[in-house]
Amino acid sequence: MTGDYCEMIKVIERREKDIDAMRDLFLNTRVTTFSWNDKSQFNLSDFDKETENEYILVALADDDLIGFVSVWAADNFIHHLYVDEKFQNRGIGTLLLNAVLDKFSHQVRLKCDERNKKAIYFYRQKGFLEIETGQSESGTYILFEFNRKTE
Repeated sequence: MTGDYCEMIKVIERREKDIDAMRDLFLNTRVTTFSWNDKSQFNLSDFDKETENEYILVALADDDLIGFVSVWAADNFIHHLYVDEKFQNRGIGTLLLNAVLDKFSHQVRLKCDERNKKAIYFYRQKGFLEIETGQSESGTYILFEFNRKTE
């Protein structure tokens, strides 16, 4: 991943015209990532329920949505971070994460399913610390926290 590519990516607050693309990305990424779940439980309409009242940033390449992050702002809690499979491992997730950290007081938390090894590796590489583990209806999760030190 070169820095030049990331310079071509815009991270902005979500726009109304991004919603259909976010729904598609949300569904498709969950189906491919969460392979241990029954695929029939995922629906296009899940996005609307799962992100209701959340602050959403989108990553755009040539005005096309390639990723998004949603945050429950009251708790500085990252609820979802998804990058289109074709654009993964190019720094897009890092751009979205940094934009959230800039917006939300440099401290955030998130939960990650313990079976999602790729995401766990990503968050550890970014400096997130494992705070605790817990159980949800879908299995065991890890609670991560990140505190960016300010100069």
